Amino acid sequence: MKTIGKLLFISSLALTASCGSGNKWHLEGRIDGLGENDLVVLEGNNQGYWYPMDTIEIKGNGSFSYSRDAQGYPDIYRLRIGEKSLYFPIDSIETLKITAQAPDIDANHSLSGTPQAANLEHVDSLLRAETASGNVQSVTSNADLKRELGKMILADPAGIVPYYIISKRVGGQPLFNPAVKEDLRIIGAVANAFNEQRPSDPRTTYLRNLFISNRPKSGKVNEENVAYANEVRAFDINLFDNEGKRHSLLDLTSKGNVVILNFTAYTAEDSPAFNVMLNNVYQKYHQQGLEIFQVAFDSDEYAWKQTAKNLPWITVLNGAADGDKALRDYNVGSLPAVFIFDRNGDVVERVTDMSTLDSSVARRL
Repeated sequence: MKTIGKLLFISSLALTASCGSGNKWHLEGRIDGLGENDLVVLEGNNQGYWYPMDTIEIKGNGSFSYSRDAQGYPDIYRLRIGEKSLYFPIDSIETLKITAQAPDIDANHSLSGTPQAANLEHVDSLLRAETASGNVQSVTSNADLKRELGKMILADPAGIVPYYIISKRVGGQPLFNPAVKEDLRIIGAVANAFNEQRPSDPRTTYLRNLFISNRPKSGKVNEENVAYANEVRAFDINLFDNEGKRHSLLDLTSKGNVVILNFTAYTAEDSPAFNVMLNNVYQKYHQQGLEIFQVAFDSDEYAWKQTAKNLPWITVLNGAADGDKALRDYNVGSLPAVFIFDRNGDVVERVTDMSTLDSSVARRL
C-alpha cells in the first residue's frame, strides 16, 4: 500500500528502502576522533562468535560510505575499533546512518534510518544506563528492565532486534538466561516465531534447540511464572475512535478473543481494497471470537472519520500529536502492517503475506 507522503510524520522513519540501489544494504555516516592507526572493522556474528568481514574506509573528515550484498535475511553486525564496538541491525536493503565518537564508540554513537535501528539503539541505551552504576551483574536481575525488554520482544518476536536482546551478554552473563523459567518463556516466544515465520533463517535451529534443551521435563507451570507472563504483554495502544471513545489494545486482547492489530492509512490508494479483504476475514470469523483493532495514520481527521464510521471493528486515529511510539514499539517500517494476538493475549504472528491472513486467523480460533 502506497502511504509515504500522505502521512504527517511517518516519512521520518524511512519506511521503505529506496529503489534503484540494487540488492545491497548501505552504511553512511561519520566517525570523529579516530587515531592515525585506528582500523574500523565490520564484523558478523555466528551464534555468539564475532568474526571480521571487511574494513571500512574512513575519509580524512571522518565520513564514510559502505555497501554490501544483502544476504536474504535480517542480521546484526557491528563496527569495531580496538576493543570498542557499536552494533546495528540490517533487515533488507535499507540505508543506515551512523555517527560516532571514537574511541568510546560503544557509548557515543547514534543510529538512524530504520525503526529497527532506533529500537536497537534504545536497547543499548537502556543497558548503558543500567551499567553506569558500575554493578554490571545487576543488569540481568533488574525486573523492571527485563519487563520493558520483554515487551519489546513480544511486540515482534520474529524481529532481528528481539533476537539481539535474547542473545546479548552483559558481564559475561546472558541477559535472558535460559536456566531462568521467566527468561525461557521469552526465549521460547522468539524461537516459536522464528520457527513459524523464518524457517530458513540460520538462527531458527539454534533458537529452537536453545529453548527445547532448557525446557522443564515435567511441563508443570509455576504460579509465579504465570504472573510474570501476564505482566510481560505487548505494548498498549490507547487512542480515540471516531465517536471520541477511548480504546485500549491490551484491554481488548485480555478478553480471550483472537485480535488482529492493523496499522494503516485510509488516505492510501489501496486502503479501500485492503479494508474489503479485512472485512471478509472479520465477517467470516467474528462470531467465533475474532476482533480487529485498527490504527489509522491519517492527517485528514474528517476524512478518517467518514471512513471509520462505516467500519464494524474498532478503529482509532494516531494523529501527529500522538507521535510515532506505536510504530516504533511494533517495529513497523511500512503500511499496512498486521499482527495477530492469540486468545492468551500474546502476539503470535506478524502477517507479511496478506493472502495467508484467513488461514492464520483460523489457526488461532
